Amino acid sequence: MKPEKIREMSDEELMNQDKDLSDQLFRLRFQLSMGQTESLKKIRELRKDIARIKTVRRERQIQLAREAK
Repeated sequence: MKPEKIREMSDEELMNQDKDLSDQLFRLRFQLSMGQTESLKKIRELRKDIARIKTVRRERQIQLAREAK
């Protein structure tokens, strides 16, 4: 997922996307431990997407805190 696309999302969409990606990551890790899949590339991509989403959410929190002062 591109950072520009993430920045265009609303806060609610970011929360939903974060939850969905975390669920997908959990399922993939579970499948990996059971030996059903070997998609390390997909796991890496999901981890990076989750990090991007969390970064954007944190940037917005910091910006709101600055505006409140």
